[in-house]
Amino acid sequence: MQVRDQVRRNGITITADETVHHAAMVMEEAGVGSLVVVDQDSVVGIVTDRDLVRRAMAKSLAPEARVDGVMTAPVVTIDADDDVRTAYERFREHPIRRLVVTAGDEVVGVLTIDDLLINISSHLADLAIPITAETVFGQRDPAVPAVS
Repeated sequence: MQVRDQVRRNGITITADETVHHAAMVMEEAGVGSLVVVDQDSVVGIVTDRDLVRRAMAKSLAPEARVDGVMTAPVVTIDADDDVRTAYERFREHPIRRLVVTAGDEVVGVLTIDDLLINISSHLADLAIPITAETVFGQRDPAVPAVS
């Protein structure tokens, strides 16, 4: 399965010179916890709700402070066409919760650990259906026609 099949939301971008206040407003309006930071169409970082709290609010930065002053960089990316197992490897290698998914220079989305957990749990639920049916209803062998 490809990474692009696991992404639940499109990546929302913000330019590096935007303010932390603007970033917070965009996150609130879009209902997301991160924005991909770009500079001249290149991905230069990611700013998360946690970055805004710990690096801006907790340090009493002005709302007009620039996003590139609080973003996480360098950003870890993954190609949209990569196998999803590559995403698991990246999460093991880096202490992060989000991967920026790209196709060439285009930001396709952001893959989160939450996305993978939701997808895994739905697959496990699919596997549990026959087990649950057997447990609840018992195992019934089909009738075999009598042979004379």
